[in-house]
Amino acid sequence: MTTPFPVPSARAETRLPDTEHTERPWRIHEIAHDFVLEDVWALPTPGGPDDLPRLVRFIAKDDDTPQPLIFRVLFDIRWKLGALLGWDDADTKVGTRVTSLRERLPDDLRAGPRGPDTENHPFTSVYLTDTEWAAEMANRTMHGVMHIGWVPDGSGGYRGQMAVLVKPNGLFGKMYMAAIKPFRYVLVYPALMRIFERGWQRQGT
Repeated sequence: MTTPFPVPSARAETRLPDTEHTERPWRIHEIAHDFVLEDVWALPTPGGPDDLPRLVRFIAKDDDTPQPLIFRVLFDIRWKLGALLGWDDADTKVGTRVTSLRERLPDDLRAGPRGPDTENHPFTSVYLTDTEWAAEMANRTMHGVMHIGWVPDGSGGYRGQMAVLVKPNGLFGKMYMAAIKPFRYVLVYPALMRIFERGWQRQGT
């Protein structure tokens, strides 16, 4: 049977067309309509139809998967710059500088599972359903959403799909997002996908 959204098998560094996110009936469209879709990625996390909770736990909880050196260095630099320039101060976060997207949730999502916050990363969960999970973060540069979906892989199985949505904080936020874009595509996302792939494989052993 042909799926309504045929996509390539998930492999590291597989970036997808925006339509793989925008044309799916995700609930995130209802509450993040004023955010910009930055990226859509096929995650190297193959599984069965009910494996989204497993993927959410994997992302939310560090599992000691070794991180590539370039990934650690880049994020160490980013956090040190943030501390120096005040980008990540307490008054820049969700609930202070910006209102949480939970305030926009329709009643059914508000009454449903919220999902876990990430343990060692600045994301707080917004909502969780059978097929999608959304978590948010904010700093002085932007308000961002990590959207994780669980989708057919086109070959009878399922896999994760990640979309990144942002609302830049004014001109400075737009300039910041434009400045880091080459680094995200060339260095950050390839390293992140390898972390996903290795960690997911370790979970399955």
